[in-house]
Amino acid sequence: MSSTVLVIGASRGIGLEFVRQYRSMGWRVIATVRDDAARERLRDLGAEVHLIDVARPASVSGLAWLLDGERIDIALYVAGMIRRHDALTPPSLEDFDAVMHVNVLGAMQVIPQVAPLLQESGGVLACLSSSMSQIGSVQAGNAWLYRVSKSALNMAVAAAQNDYPGATLITIDPGWVQTDMGGEDAPVRLEDSVSGMRSVLASLTPQDKGQLLHHDGRRAAHW
Repeated sequence: MSSTVLVIGASRGIGLEFVRQYRSMGWRVIATVRDDAARERLRDLGAEVHLIDVARPASVSGLAWLLDGERIDIALYVAGMIRRHDALTPPSLEDFDAVMHVNVLGAMQVIPQVAPLLQESGGVLACLSSSMSQIGSVQAGNAWLYRVSKSALNMAVAAAQNDYPGATLITIDPGWVQTDMGGEDAPVRLEDSVSGMRSVLASLTPQDKGQLLHHDGRRAAHW
């Protein structure tokens, strides 16, 4: 019986590469995307695809019904949004709502629907965070709304871990990756980031529960 991975936010970039790599390993992949074009692209890779928009609570609320009866080994919350303004500029209400809905609220809606399945299987839920979320090592003010959202995500996952002790819930930093978000000058190749994260997910220990980990295997020394 093959293992099953759920990739939430698989339209492009890191999410799409997770689908490619897990499918190449023979895993069954269930993925969510926002539009029909992305759905067809993932179906061509052999994934089972559902239309879910994590920015819309009504859309996310149907996830539990779609997954009813499934056995999930790994669930990945990859969906993310960035705004790059620094602390010299107050965020607009529109930007705040957009970033916090996708990066935080979406994950907090997904966790109670998916974590019970992982509790049953002894599986892993990994939400993509960032080294920019670490309060103890802030060296710049750029993308301060994004930083705040990822710090909040870390807390949401760490708190939720206590309610699902049979599962392993973590946040994971993919590094500065060559994607649409990271830009072509980023130092980490997309394939290497995802390969590294897969290795981390395959080597988790009980001590990692609720923690922020990095794609290269490092554990966050401070948050």
